[in-house]
Amino acid sequence: MCAGNRSQDGHPRGHDDGASSRVDFAVSRRSLLGGFGAVAAVGGLPAGDLPRGKAVDVGRLVKGQPLPTGRSLRVQPALMYYLDRPQEKTSWRSYGGLATEADVTAEIGRITGELQQLAEKAEFPITVLPLASIRDEATARQVAGTDADVILLYAASGGGSLLNAIAAFKTPTIMFLRHQSGPFYLWYEIAHWRFLRQNGDTLVAGNTEVQDIVVDQYDEVLWRLRALYGLANAKGTKMLAIGGLVAYSEPAQVNGPPHAREVWGYEIESITEQQFAERLARARSDSKMVEEARRRTGELLALPNVRLETEPRFITNSFLALAVCEQLLQETGASNFGFGRCMGRPIIEMLDTPPCLVLSLANDAGYTAYCHTDLSHTLPGVLMRWIAGRPTFVCNSHFPHDGLFTVAHCAAPRKMNGVDYEPATLMTHYESDYGAACRVSYPKGQTVTAVIPNLRCTKWQGFRGTIVASPAFPACRSQMEIAIDGDWRRLVAEMEGFHTQIIYGDYLREIGYALRKVGKVQWQCYSATA
Repeated sequence: MCAGNRSQDGHPRGHDDGASSRVDFAVSRRSLLGGFGAVAAVGGLPAGDLPRGKAVDVGRLVKGQPLPTGRSLRVQPALMYYLDRPQEKTSWRSYGGLATEADVTAEIGRITGELQQLAEKAEFPITVLPLASIRDEATARQVAGTDADVILLYAASGGGSLLNAIAAFKTPTIMFLRHQSGPFYLWYEIAHWRFLRQNGDTLVAGNTEVQDIVVDQYDEVLWRLRALYGLANAKGTKMLAIGGLVAYSEPAQVNGPPHAREVWGYEIESITEQQFAERLARARSDSKMVEEARRRTGELLALPNVRLETEPRFITNSFLALAVCEQLLQETGASNFGFGRCMGRPIIEMLDTPPCLVLSLANDAGYTAYCHTDLSHTLPGVLMRWIAGRPTFVCNSHFPHDGLFTVAHCAAPRKMNGVDYEPATLMTHYESDYGAACRVSYPKGQTVTAVIPNLRCTKWQGFRGTIVASPAFPACRSQMEIAIDGDWRRLVAEMEGFHTQIIYGDYLREIGYALRKVGKVQWQCYSATA
């Protein structure tokens, strides 16, 4: 598993595009609420009296609201212990600091206080269930069967059969052991030998691994919970495929849908381009919807760090299309969407703009929205968004060389740290030289996590890097030059896939931990562990 130096907050300035406005909606794992209420379609609309261009304060962030959170992670804490009884002329006392009921009462109070602090520190919602006590196999099985996302097991003492009973269930378990943080725990001594190796030399213990055991440090618990929170919200995602599922490659087209359904529990609902066009046409005839789109266009262009280098009507068309998307998301209960043939004539003619800015705005609002409806890059994007609480930038990868990795795309979020809007220039989509997309100005020195999924959805490759430039090559509008913190020569020799997902901050260990719980997805990390 890969760890690395942490840069979680993302605040240090630090083939489609997008920009972002002040669009913050309530969102959940299965549905996102709020939005504009409606939108418009074929032919486009004039945007009214709006500025054609203005200076951009490059490097300046504009304050926004945090992205909406998902479903709360349900944590079941449990204290496992056994109180020894004195016996004459034989060894009767095990290791451990819990010797009396008073010791147990004090430890329960200590755990309760620590969990309260942990929940307050977490930047994602946690529901801590009442602390359970495990003293026999029956209560162990009862706790393991609790309706929870994770069991946080304080293994003070007690027999190995109790741990085996818990490990027999599928609920993820994090075992917390005390060395110096409180009363000494017996299982600090024997967790590896007696439990993980079952008294032998080979790791064989149920669904619990070395990575699931933490000694003393609640920060180590927190990042594991963050990974499980992301996984809980990513699994069961409902996807709206506008124009159907259209992957960028044949392996993703063939393998993506069954893999997404069987491994990740995705539900996929498709609508035709014609159905979307009809909804968009009805929205265009609604004066209130048109006025709302124009209002938001003006609001976006009034931001101090946005420059306009395309026709304002394309911005309005993008807001109208987004409103139709939101109507459909609310009706279907989906939280992810994309346009199958996003670069083709039918979609561009229907929207009277490429969907680049639509997707960018949607990601900044808290949805996950990607071009091509390609599940190979959708799966990591959704998981990363929930783990980190910030948008992901899906982009084209380039040939790694000399420790440098270049990425570019036109559907780029601006709210990359999950709160603030990066500076951007609204301009045409590169390949069509039409409509609205955006060039985001990324800050030098920003730590990022890059994940490159293979085309068959069976392997993700990741590394940590640092943005060293935000260039303007003749390519997709938003571009990053990333210095790879890791074995770039091995990466270039082994690299699979094509699209890359980029996120601010270092979340490699969370991603790797989550994938271990998923199974059926190999994780290759190219950055050194901490």
